[in-house]
Amino acid sequence: MKDKILIYGAGGHAKVVIDAIEKEQKYKIMAIVDDNSKLHGKNYCGYPVIGGLSKLVEGKFSDFKIIIAITDGKVSSKLYRQIKSLGYKLGIVIHPSAVVARDVLIGPGTMVMANAVINSNAKIGTNVVINTGAIVEHDCEIGDFVHIAPGAHLAGAVKIGEASMVGLGATVIESRQIGENSIIGAGTVVINDIPNNVSAVGVPARIMKRS
Repeated sequence: MKDKILIYGAGGHAKVVIDAIEKEQKYKIMAIVDDNSKLHGKNYCGYPVIGGLSKLVEGKFSDFKIIIAITDGKVSSKLYRQIKSLGYKLGIVIHPSAVVARDVLIGPGTMVMANAVINSNAKIGTNVVINTGAIVEHDCEIGDFVHIAPGAHLAGAVKIGEASMVGLGATVIESRQIGENSIIGAGTVVINDIPNNVSAVGVPARIMKRS
């Protein structure tokens, strides 16, 4: 019997997550949860939007798992803590076309999308998004709430700090570290370590903004 699951978020990424869940056949999607009241009572990708966080507070779905289909690390980390405090457990979604080595460690809430590759001895944290066609090589360590965008490539032994994002088609060479809450722009090539709380773009990467 399939575990029942709720999707939190009714944005573009949710469409991709729903497709992966339907293809994986591990969970039965019961409904969508979203805090946008304009969506409440409507259908999204064929599933009802039942309400926002307050619906989870009611406790009617305590035996359901939840997947947070949101790629913004700061938003997903806040939601994760709220959902966790209510006693819910997170699912793990892995698209059937993804390639995941047998010794990879994957934390709760993580989503591995179509044609992504995660190689040997990689460690993936909580509520991480390894998006379409991304490559995470051997011995990488990916912190909680990180988004590795479509087509991004991480060479071996790269470390990514909590709530950071590696943009579309970006490349990080081997053994480099990216700090927490940092953004690597689309197409960027990272050849040096990147500190916390910055944005970096270009070939090679240059720090453009500190937050």
